[in-house]
Amino acid sequence: MNIENTQSQLKKGVLEYCILSIIMNGEVYPSEIIEKMKAANLVILEGTLYPLLTRLKNADLLSYRWVESNSGPPRKYFSLTDKGSAFYAELQNTWMEINNAVQIITKN
Repeated sequence: MNIENTQSQLKKGVLEYCILSIIMNGEVYPSEIIEKMKAANLVILEGTLYPLLTRLKNADLLSYRWVESNSGPPRKYFSLTDKGSAFYAELQNTWMEINNAVQIITKN
């Protein structure tokens, strides 16, 4: 077995939850998401983030607004919709259940 593949799959499984957790705290620009993920040692590339944000927006979980920038083109800031907040709450419950189960199993 390839450990890198298994590690990658584990990260992919929690990526959406982590991104939504960041956005849940307030409106955010994609580079801020990348920085927060990096600070938590979960490196995500723009090529991974932008398609995911688009998919979440198309599912009506996210909305965005354009904000003019003094140092370049306008920036797109993302926030959760009501549907996105409900979806996040469900993911959070699922994460807690999985985390608790893994903690119990790995303590033995």
